[in-house]
Amino acid sequence: MTNADGSAIDPYLAQAQADARAALDRAQAAAEAAQAALAEATRRAAEASAAAQSAAAQTVAAPEQPAAPVASGPLSEAAVEAVRAGYDFAGEALQMGALVNGEAIADVQVRIPLGMITRHGLVAGATGTGKTKTLQGLAEQLSAAGVPVFAADIKGDLSGIATAGASGDKLAERTRGIGQDWTSTAFPTEYFTLGGVGTGVPIRATITSFGPLLLSKVLGLNETQESSLGLVFHYADSQGLPLIDLSDLRSVLSYLQSDEGKGELKELGGLSPATVGVILRELITFADQGADVFFGEPEIDTAEFLRLASDGRGIVSLLEVPGVQDKPALFSTFLMWLLADLMNDLPEAGDLDKPKLVFFFDEAHLLFSGASKDFLAAITQTVRLIRSKGVGIFFVTQIPKDVPGDVLAQLGSRVQHQLRAHTPDDAKALRQTVQTYPVSEYDLGEVLQSLAIGEAIVTVMNEKGAPTPVAWTRMRAPQGSMDPTPMADIEATVQASPLLARYGVAVDPDSAKEMLARRLDAASAAAAQAEAAEAAAKESAKSEKERLAAQKKIDAEYDRLARQSQPRRTTRTSSSRRASKTPIEQVLGSPVAKTILTEVMRGIFGNARRR
Repeated sequence: MTNADGSAIDPYLAQAQADARAALDRAQAAAEAAQAALAEATRRAAEASAAAQSAAAQTVAAPEQPAAPVASGPLSEAAVEAVRAGYDFAGEALQMGALVNGEAIADVQVRIPLGMITRHGLVAGATGTGKTKTLQGLAEQLSAAGVPVFAADIKGDLSGIATAGASGDKLAERTRGIGQDWTSTAFPTEYFTLGGVGTGVPIRATITSFGPLLLSKVLGLNETQESSLGLVFHYADSQGLPLIDLSDLRSVLSYLQSDEGKGELKELGGLSPATVGVILRELITFADQGADVFFGEPEIDTAEFLRLASDGRGIVSLLEVPGVQDKPALFSTFLMWLLADLMNDLPEAGDLDKPKLVFFFDEAHLLFSGASKDFLAAITQTVRLIRSKGVGIFFVTQIPKDVPGDVLAQLGSRVQHQLRAHTPDDAKALRQTVQTYPVSEYDLGEVLQSLAIGEAIVTVMNEKGAPTPVAWTRMRAPQGSMDPTPMADIEATVQASPLLARYGVAVDPDSAKEMLARRLDAASAAAAQAEAAEAAAKESAKSEKERLAAQKKIDAEYDRLARQSQPRRTTRTSSSRRASKTPIEQVLGSPVAKTILTEVMRGIFGNARRR
């Protein structure tokens, strides 16, 4: 292509010029459209003003009507629609509540996919912000979906799940506002207690099953003592000594300190007598506090927590904690043992449509406080691996930083109730919490402090494993009673439980204590027998010595008497001497005389010479 003067046209320049002309045309068209829109807006504004003036003239005597309230919240319309779409799951899901954007939006429901419960979760918030009722609402829906639940009932409030809730005007207003179809419902419940302290089916564990790591946490041992306790468990296993209760472990430690066990203690290596003494003292103190009732037989079978009621609903197993509130480390560690036992016993299940069990771990900070590195590593591994066994875990605590980062990273669902920032530490915890949430239009630092009771900031893992949009949620109301179930009803439920006959009475089987007692008795009997044999040998030697001395005296006396009876030497022949013996010599030389002399000497020394 060429210009009019015959020179060649640059194709890039030609294209640029064409683009510029097209852009100019579009700009002119946009300007014309903007002018037209401005003219139309002006016309409509004028019409609206005229209409308003006319209406004002017609109603000048009428009282002024207040304007209808317009909901205004932190989220834009696009963000609200994103929340609506983000929680619209195809499969079965648990209803958390309705989105709040100034006011609750009943048709924007916040939910958790049932199949993602095994990705675990966290329910956090300050005291009195509604955590317990959130937990109760989740447990009720899980039970209705045929999923068994295990939860620790810290204050006794959760027991209301077994009693149908009572309706009221405030409850009806709340449930209508969030689009909840509320019906009063009671759910199948089983009550448990640690070691029978309280009202419920006793939960016990054997010392062998509990293991050295968990026991060290309960006893407050340091890492060196924890390692030493592991050696003691290894010794008991290698010697075939079952550790059923605390007395068994005390017996093993006492044996290793005894004269009979010192040699075996030395063979263990790395286990000093001083460390054994420290552990033994801690055990004695622990037992004196009444903790011995928590260990023993029959040990609970954790499969009991996987049962369904006859109508197909999951049974809610509640562990009563008020009876052991003065032993927080014990109760939290016992919960961890239950989880570890479940992980050991359950087969691999992979990804399921719904969990086999959901475990609510209340007051989770008690579990992690003062824990050793090995203990924290064991918890992290349990949380990571138990998902494939079909078990979901929800940690319940006041602030997320109570849970170690390695564990927190495993939790797919977050329900955060109100946080308070009254102190510098609180403010720091609030900032750390905000940083763990996905980006949203919320000013979470402000919103988390302004949440009302029964409201929470929620984000969960969707069906594809991605986090859902952050949603300010007004939580559903429980269908069971918000008050504790009456104690008479709880006692009746416990007495009617089929588990009471199996676990109600403690038994004391033959174990390390009895085995070591028999071993020590046998050692004592053998030592007594050896001592008696040694004494008998000494007595025999003494008697033999006395006999020899007596015999020596007899022989000497005999020789003396014989010498006295001999006559003076003569020149007679021997035959003459034999023929001319004196009567005394003849008597002393006779066998009868010798016998009589020997018997006389026996009466003096008590022994007779052996022939």
